[in-house]
Amino acid sequence: MNGEDDQYRGCQFVTALTSWLDVGTRNRTAETAALEPERMGTPLEPRDAQAEEVVDRLMEEYPDSTISLRYSNRLELLIAVILSAQCTDERVNKETAHLFAKYDGPEDYATVDEEELAEDLNSITYYNSKAGYIKSSAQDIIEKHDGDVPDTMDELTELSGVGRKTANVVLQHGHDVVEGIVVDTHVQRISRRLGLTEQKRPDAIEPDLMEVVPEDVWQQYTHLLIDHGRAVCTARNPDCSDCVLADICPSEKGDSDVDLASGEAW
Repeated sequence: MNGEDDQYRGCQFVTALTSWLDVGTRNRTAETAALEPERMGTPLEPRDAQAEEVVDRLMEEYPDSTISLRYSNRLELLIAVILSAQCTDERVNKETAHLFAKYDGPEDYATVDEEELAEDLNSITYYNSKAGYIKSSAQDIIEKHDGDVPDTMDELTELSGVGRKTANVVLQHGHDVVEGIVVDTHVQRISRRLGLTEQKRPDAIEPDLMEVVPEDVWQQYTHLLIDHGRAVCTARNPDCSDCVLADICPSEKGDSDVDLASGEAW
């Protein structure tokens, strides 16, 4: 009987020890969970709440965010934006430094030989086409607008090589008129990653964003996303581990298997 009693008491000890360990483990797990942040990559609802939080955080992260193109008047702004299509602002600024020193006013651009103008732009992507756009736009500005860069969306988009994105930039920074949101490649990519829009084309993304982004930050929204796209949320390899939006981004690589910008797997 003594052997059986010892065996019984041993079983009781093991059972009690196991129970005590289970309780301790549960307690430590609960304590650890309480210290851990919420699950990553959960966007706020509704979309306008998500948009406002994105703007607030990025404004804190990039307090001096603004347009990076260099210009001294509306015509130079128009030309710089035309040149920036599928080209970096850094490259455009380098090219326009000597371009704006050589040409002064729409008459110079309207009368210069197109091949000479193209040669002055030869480090810019699609410089031949852009030289034609600039010369044609300068001619229209002289003939139809008394030498002044127009201040309406309709008139601007009638100029050669000027679409809604370019017109929005000229209106916002040349005329202090904010009619919409400039949707460049950074705005397109990051807005989709953040779940702010499911649209794919810039002309469809813009009105979708205008519904949720506060109107008083339409202009700043673009600059904030451009800065964030260059610094952190790059096209090919975003640094989600160093992103101030990671916990509200449904594309965050630690939580999501899919890049919502492209619809493809990370």
